[in-house]
Amino acid sequence: MEVKGEIYRVSGPVVTAEGIAPRMYDVVLVGHEKLMGEVIGLDGDRTVIQVYEDTSGIQPGEPVENTGASLSVELGPGLLRSIYDGIQRPLPVLQEKMGDYIQRGVTAPGLDHDAEWDFVPTAKKGDEVSGGAVLGTVQETKTIVHKILLPPLVSGKIKTLKKGKYTIDDPIGSLEDGTELKLMHKWPVRVPRPFTVKHPPSIPLITGTRILDGLFPLAKGGTAAIPGGFGTGKTVTQQTLAKWSDAQVVVYVGCGERGNEMTEVLTEFPRLKDPKTGGPLMDRTVLIANTSNMPVAAREASVYTGITLAEYYRDQGYDVALMADSTSRWAEAMREISSRLEEMPGEEGYPAYLAARLSEFYERAGRVEALSGEDGSVTVIGAVSPAGGDFSEPVTQNTLRIVKVFWALDSKLAQRRHFPAINWLTSYSLYNRVLGDWYSENASANWGENIATTMAVLQEEAELQEIVQLIGSDALPEDQQLTLEIARLLREFYLQQNAFHDVDTYCKIEVQAEFLDVILHFRTLAEKALATGVGVPELTSIGVLEELGRAKYEENFSELLPKLRKQIEKEVAELMEAD
Repeated sequence: MEVKGEIYRVSGPVVTAEGIAPRMYDVVLVGHEKLMGEVIGLDGDRTVIQVYEDTSGIQPGEPVENTGASLSVELGPGLLRSIYDGIQRPLPVLQEKMGDYIQRGVTAPGLDHDAEWDFVPTAKKGDEVSGGAVLGTVQETKTIVHKILLPPLVSGKIKTLKKGKYTIDDPIGSLEDGTELKLMHKWPVRVPRPFTVKHPPSIPLITGTRILDGLFPLAKGGTAAIPGGFGTGKTVTQQTLAKWSDAQVVVYVGCGERGNEMTEVLTEFPRLKDPKTGGPLMDRTVLIANTSNMPVAAREASVYTGITLAEYYRDQGYDVALMADSTSRWAEAMREISSRLEEMPGEEGYPAYLAARLSEFYERAGRVEALSGEDGSVTVIGAVSPAGGDFSEPVTQNTLRIVKVFWALDSKLAQRRHFPAINWLTSYSLYNRVLGDWYSENASANWGENIATTMAVLQEEAELQEIVQLIGSDALPEDQQLTLEIARLLREFYLQQNAFHDVDTYCKIEVQAEFLDVILHFRTLAEKALATGVGVPELTSIGVLEELGRAKYEENFSELLPKLRKQIEKEVAELMEAD
């Protein structure tokens, strides 16, 4: 029931109203233009509202309406291929209505209510169904079959359920208690969608990027943070993850991003080809665009909208990857709203509940058994934009407390044209141990040992570099010179990867394992040769090493690796004999 009150006070995006008596997080319509807002505070008979649209020109005394409903999104066929703003208004529809700039008070439904979908029931008359059960399917795109779910809080016995062409508003059947069944239902964005069981993170999200899969793996249903300054390759990394990771659905949330960066995403994503199907990547993607010039309050809505859409596809049994770019902008919005509410500031002006809000968001990730009985997952990759690359600032630090994987993009590596510019000394993954068994079974039996050796070599190289800068590498003992050379091979051959190369952009997990094994096998042979008196310059100048570096760009790379291994053995043996 709508209850009307009036505006008492306006402070930027924060409006105080009187006379509406709402509940927390109710959606209200503010002013004569009916701007959408959400209740974020109750103080006696006064209500504090954050408004998701520009409030300039709004005056005290203007009407405020309480809708009595929470901020919800429409869930049903038609989500994929869509581009939304933070409150699930489709941007192409808004553009048709008002041009390139969003005007105030304009609404548009999240889904196309006129489109017809071919519904094929999988449940039948007389079936007892509970919340989240699959009623039937719709072919949403060429690659994704959309499973029509019973709303989580509804249950009963099916009275009718018919095959046919329907819009999302048409009843497709009913329950015996009279509840109409439709292709669509709504869900409040702040409420996590229920599930049956949460599984442990024991399966990796395979990305095809060697440094990610090898050194810092991410589990399906896991959480990762990827901080990146300008030019470090954050967007390219996220596009690569969207294209190649073995997630079936991608939700990309541009939260308070610069307009030019968001434009790049909005123009690039629709053009990207899905390497798995050959069709457009958008066939399995939802984009949520919230630029920095949009009202700050809408940043919070965009993050919650994104995670709710991701959970919806998880409940259908899909593995979903959510890219949130960037959570720092959301935190800045929280800081602004908090200061306007005159709350006690925490560190660097951020509100005291910053950590709690970030945790609430990341905790909605996970691999679960959904109410439908299907296994699905939501993997959250949150980009962080630390000012000046300072990882000690509150948003980065509070994010690190929550996430299990930290991919630290390094501007110095980017300047050296080393991509992906992920710093192997500051990055980490807490999934290494739990995913070890999977890698041993599916990649290589000595995977764990090889990764540990690789990290030890890279760590030792970093320590030696300080000495090298002072006295040069020639002054080092030969075993340390060899370590530097092996580290160079690991860096330039294994860790460096060209995202724009047709072959090198994706490396199968078993090929990654073999590639790393070949490099470390050379290390073992070189150490033995060193002990017999062979010099480091002779060992590192063998021709097969350069062949190994070039081979990763060849389509038959996996076939070349065993041959290169034998060639390495042969050439090192010849050096030992000659010596």
